[in-house]
Amino acid sequence: MDVRDVMNELEALGKERTKKMYMSNGAHEPVFGVATGAMKPMAKKIGLNQTLADELYATGNYDAMYFAGIIAEPKQMVAEDFDRWMDGAYFYMLSDYVVAVTLAESDLAEDVADRWIASGDELRMSGGWSCYCWMLGNRKDERFSVSKLEAMLQQVKDTIHDAPERTKYAMNQFVYTVGISFVPLHEKAVEIANEIGPVDVAGKKKTTVLRASDTIQKEVDRGKIGFKRKYVRC
Repeated sequence: MDVRDVMNELEALGKERTKKMYMSNGAHEPVFGVATGAMKPMAKKIGLNQTLADELYATGNYDAMYFAGIIAEPKQMVAEDFDRWMDGAYFYMLSDYVVAVTLAESDLAEDVADRWIASGDELRMSGGWSCYCWMLGNRKDERFSVSKLEAMLQQVKDTIHDAPERTKYAMNQFVYTVGISFVPLHEKAVEIANEIGPVDVAGKKKTTVLRASDTIQKEVDRGKIGFKRKYVRC
């Protein structure tokens, strides 16, 4: 299948209700409104194809950009490729759930994510913190530096309340993910979460209050400490 074939199929799979939901979260035209589950048969038929993924991502169509993440080959991508994808990520569903997810399967993940976190750009920062969440939820604990992650927890504690709004979500999720998926720093993450307290995130219509300590405790109660996903991408 080429780009035109994929775009035609995505358009046929689009639903108005799903499109409205995506747009209410920040997507803008062009967008068809394809449920992620509806993409799986086509993804299975195509397999991984980085060339096609790049072409689809470049269309600017939200559904095509999301599908690009499904069929991408992260280990073939270089830092400039991830930067180009992040340049096109105009809202969090792309930065955190397409680009960050794809980056998390790359050997370059930590280097690129660290650079994005330090960038000062809201969605790059959000994508960088989110990438660590995806990695921590999948990679073995011994793949990470305990001292580095501990310093990152401290960074969150010191800066989260003054961070850009979307970045606050990803930083809060990082504390939660360390607390659940990285056993060596579980207790430290709980301590940091308690010190951070509630985090107010301003939205278009209302303010959302995040509490990492509460979400960690819920997973503790469910016996989920040490949880790892088998795959980053579904």
